[in-house]
Amino acid sequence: MKTHAVVSLFVVALLATACSPQDRATGVPSASAAAAAALDFQDEHTQWVRQRSADLSKPDGWTSLIGLHWIEAGKRSVGGGADNAIRLSIAPDRLGEVEQRADGLYFQVAAGVPVTVDGKPVQGEVRLDPEGAGGGTKLAYDEGRGQITAIKRGQRLALRVRHADAPARRDFAGLDFFPADEAWRVQARFVPHPAGRTLPIVNVLGEVADNPNPGYVVFEKEGQEWRLEALGDPAKGLNLMFQDQTTGRLTYGVGRYLRTDPVAADGTVVVDFNRAHNPPCAYTEFATCPLPPPENRLALQDGSGERTRLAVLAGEKKYAGGNH
Repeated sequence: MKTHAVVSLFVVALLATACSPQDRATGVPSASAAAAAALDFQDEHTQWVRQRSADLSKPDGWTSLIGLHWIEAGKRSVGGGADNAIRLSIAPDRLGEVEQRADGLYFQVAAGVPVTVDGKPVQGEVRLDPEGAGGGTKLAYDEGRGQITAIKRGQRLALRVRHADAPARRDFAGLDFFPADEAWRVQARFVPHPAGRTLPIVNVLGEVADNPNPGYVVFEKEGQEWRLEALGDPAKGLNLMFQDQTTGRLTYGVGRYLRTDPVAADGTVVVDFNRAHNPPCAYTEFATCPLPPPENRLALQDGSGERTRLAVLAGEKKYAGGNH
């Protein structure tokens, strides 16, 4: 009996040592702990991709866009009929009229057409506040399956139209990503710019807007130091737009986007290129995507003029349902 007890205690001790999260002498994580961490990383990435796919394909996601109509002077009829000044691909024959005035954009709902604004039934005239930090006005029709909002780009206003039966949503092909690789989850350093600095960003329409540019991130990869100019609020997370060696070949031709977690107090921040993703323009022609600035082309030039470009073999690939 004593022998059995001693053996049992020995086995327990061995198991405890084997399952220890790290070697006590070196402090290095054990093989089992490293394997568990790798599994967690893969699971988190899979969940993130699944959520991104769900967001894109939800009834009012980017794949639901069916139109982007720039507003011109005067009253403009809106609807699915051929006689409308603004013809919608999925809508009642006459939905109403839109008019831009000095104090804003107004929509006159056609008589007898069931429409809601921000979830409440309305008749007559409605003011359409543009999308923005406050959310903007949402005018819904077709029992909520269709939705009209206003957007403002520079000094121009447009109607952005969505419908749950949009062809792009119906034919959504899913997303294709490079295999998740922890080596592309890099530790970076945030370097702040002087307060108030802005960076001109061009969108697909050719319009230029100055965006707050709080600083840039620096990271090392393949023996080189690379940097990306950042937008957004470091305390909430940075927005990065970039091009690399894969752009236009394996990945979307315009470039890709990436968002970080908040920058730590010591200036460190994780840049997870596994979460690099396509801008909305990859899935619809009715988006007004900002383009990566020239500073973010991930290219280095040596003394002889030779240029080296980083190939970011991580994140989202070209969208199978798109033309880019």
